[in-house]
Amino acid sequence: MPQKPSIPKGTRDFSPTEVAKRNYIIQTIKKQFEVYGFQPIETPSFENYDTLMGKYGDEGDRLIFKILNSGDFISKVDDVTYSSKNSSSLTPKISDKALRYDLTVPFARYVVMHQNELDFPFKRYQVQPVWRADRPQKGRFREFYQCDADVVGAKSLLQEVEFVQLYDAVFEDLGLKGTTIKINNRKVLSGIAEVIGAKNLLVDFTVALDKLDKIGEEGVKQEMLAKGISETAIEKAAPLFQMTGSNHDQLEQLKSLLVQSEIGMAGVAELEEIVTHIEELGLQSAKLALDVTLARGLNYYTGAIYEVAAPEGVKMGSIGGGGRYDDLTGIFGLKDMSGVGISFGLDRIYLVLEELGLFPESLGRSLDVLCINFGKEESLAALQLVGKLRSAGLKAEVYPSSSKMQKQMKYANSRNVPYVILIGKQELDAGTFVVKNMENGEQQSYALNNPGEFIQQL
Repeated sequence: MPQKPSIPKGTRDFSPTEVAKRNYIIQTIKKQFEVYGFQPIETPSFENYDTLMGKYGDEGDRLIFKILNSGDFISKVDDVTYSSKNSSSLTPKISDKALRYDLTVPFARYVVMHQNELDFPFKRYQVQPVWRADRPQKGRFREFYQCDADVVGAKSLLQEVEFVQLYDAVFEDLGLKGTTIKINNRKVLSGIAEVIGAKNLLVDFTVALDKLDKIGEEGVKQEMLAKGISETAIEKAAPLFQMTGSNHDQLEQLKSLLVQSEIGMAGVAELEEIVTHIEELGLQSAKLALDVTLARGLNYYTGAIYEVAAPEGVKMGSIGGGGRYDDLTGIFGLKDMSGVGISFGLDRIYLVLEELGLFPESLGRSLDVLCINFGKEESLAALQLVGKLRSAGLKAEVYPSSSKMQKQMKYANSRNVPYVILIGKQELDAGTFVVKNMENGEQQSYALNNPGEFIQQL
């Protein structure tokens, strides 16, 4: 008995309509990327194991899909390593490649390898799939696309300001109003860890804090305790969970909290500059909101960090995020190369647009015109007409066989075709074709040798 086919958990097949909707989002994002001066690149779907490992923290490393070496890879493992059953020591010996976890680390590798060919500051965008061995759930998949834009070689905070504007422009273009662009700064978090006495536990502090929206304040505190952060330190960090007021109000509260931390005050100054510029420039429909609990778990961020929340009332995780990583290329030997970038979560944006009914109705239309097939002679005339329609940019086709009219019309309805063309023997003798408007049922005749009149009405 044949095995019933299936696909791995966390992956999906996409129907033509779904692909059309995804392409609509991608094209909208790409259009704004290019308006803002970004250039496209692509990198391989898998990288060397050493390129990826150790760049995302312990949690990130666990989610990287490793690729087994080809051939009899086990025979090359020594007995001591094999018998230890220690995955951390065994994996590097049986795998030297891994699927990319994100687009940022591969981009850093790309910059280092091609540094002599690039003009800095280099602004790149990249739209490609990434893979994470995560637990699948709504809006979280094991294979998904990222839509990234990054600038390397520029330390100016104007880049951060432009990324806020870019987020706003894309979501405005998609008709997704009411998004909230949350912003914080890793220097601020470093300063907080310093003043509460947890400087040496910064990574544990930020990883726990980053889970606030998932496990709540008490859950975060319990995780911090489990990671070795003292109760005294957690009590000193308590003001983080109670900060309210405008962006500037919260900045003033941060100044009081971080007055003894040089790095913390530097982060506050950067946030203040970005917030002030955005207030002066304005946004179309998004809102910029300071969130001092925003941490983003990736270790490579060094300055401003972003996360975009869907409009109020939509239950969805972040639909975008990013930040500054001033020395990410340093892990590959190129020191002091500043960088900052953002990412759009294609799959989550799709779900939000679907929930809010924001996709254009035309995306469900894969065909503009269908010519009914009445037989050999008639279908030849239909093919000639279809050729002219296609030259005019219309999506047109002839039904492949002279099946019953009911079957052909059912096909037209399933494809959501707005116009059906009829060329039977009577029309062929008269040198005409009949166009049926599928919405209102009206029919009109046109000359076969002059389809331009019909085309102009579309």
